[in-house]
Amino acid sequence: MLSLPKSLNAWGTPGFREVLKQEIEHLDYGQLPLQQGLAISSQVAESGFSAMILNILDDPGFIHVKAGIFYSGIIAGCSCADDPTPMNEQNEYCEVLLSIDKLTAATAIKLLAE
Repeated sequence: MLSLPKSLNAWGTPGFREVLKQEIEHLDYGQLPLQQGLAISSQVAESGFSAMILNILDDPGFIHVKAGIFYSGIIAGCSCADDPTPMNEQNEYCEVLLSIDKLTAATAIKLLAE
C-alpha cells in the first residue's frame, strides 16, 4: 500500500487537485496498475505518465478519487536481430480509484474497468 501524505495535507484547500496530481505523477510505475490496464500493447513503456483527476468523493474516513492515467505501452518482441516487431510506443489510458485514509494517508489503488 502506498501513502499520499502531501495530498492528505492539502485536503480541503484550493490546491488539493494539483497537489494530488503531482503526487500521483511522482509515483513509481510499479505502484500503479498500469500493466493490468493495457489495452493495445503488451508492456508498459517507461516514458512517463500523467494523471487527470476526474472525480472526488468524501466520506468520514476516506477521500475517494477517480483518476485517469495517460501512459505509453509497447508491443514487446523477442529482441532478436531479425525480430520484425516494431518498438513504437502506443498511447494507453486507464482509470483508477484511489482511496486515501484521512488519518494515515495510506492509499489503496484499484483499476477500474471503464
